[in-house]
Amino acid sequence: MSLLAVGSVAFDDLATPFGRRENILGGSASYFSLSASHFRPVEVVAVVGQDFGPEHFKVFEGRPIDLGGLAQVAGESFRWKGAYGNDLSEAKTLETHLNVFAGFRPVLPERSRTAPFLFLGNIDPTLQLDVVKQMARRPRWIALDTMNFWIEGAKDALLEVLKEVDILLVNESEARSLSGEHNLVKAYRKIKEFGPRILVVKRGEHGVSLFTPEGYFMASAFPLEEVHDPTGAGDTFAGGFLGYLASANSIDLQSLKKATLMGTVMASFTVEAFGTARLETVTPAHIQERMQHFSDMIFVSGN
Repeated sequence: MSLLAVGSVAFDDLATPFGRRENILGGSASYFSLSASHFRPVEVVAVVGQDFGPEHFKVFEGRPIDLGGLAQVAGESFRWKGAYGNDLSEAKTLETHLNVFAGFRPVLPERSRTAPFLFLGNIDPTLQLDVVKQMARRPRWIALDTMNFWIEGAKDALLEVLKEVDILLVNESEARSLSGEHNLVKAYRKIKEFGPRILVVKRGEHGVSLFTPEGYFMASAFPLEEVHDPTGAGDTFAGGFLGYLASANSIDLQSLKKATLMGTVMASFTVEAFGTARLETVTPAHIQERMQHFSDMIFVSGN
């Protein structure tokens, strides 16, 4: 049983204090699937142009990632150009070229319409809702990512799709903008009224906050000596988090807590190199070792 992911596959041009890279693999579905596939087979629905060559498809080969829903059409792939200053917490967008992504209308392959788990990446909420309607039956859970562009410019459509969602993944700014509340606990209570019973707030170098009806949980970021490129860390987190939940086939509080740690561990690999380069070399042994280290770091024994 697969985890279905609908999002973007793109090319990035990046500059950070540690160097520059051009024409590297990016996009939410790329980071998500490379991360989630360590825990559950993933089906990707996205679109690329004719500039997406065999060397790019090869990144996904040899992994339980089904690209049957990745359409290749005439034109150029979505491209984003960004730069980070000494503060790596936020990128400055220099250029965005939607290209073939501007006309993207997700069409689910027949086999994907019965996927038990669905992740709606950061795309137009009207399209997210259309994907939900294409499902032959409701998945066991639906998770969604969004951003302030949609919260501010398409809020009615976003609120409509949120009625169908179990898990919402956003950053602090997005949680506050959507809810109208600065305090994250109050923000969660408001967002829960919209539909999602589980809220995951990605806080970058400050970690992750998890809110559920059964309780709350907070995890720090994994401490690293080298951070070269934070691009895609949020999507990688989502892949680890949701991939683990799908493998556990549970969204009880304990599973959600462990998924939070797993997502944090996966994101820690991504930021160590540019683009998806580090994710492409991660092994199950690497994940297990870092997860054990992380668990030991936060565990306190005794009364």
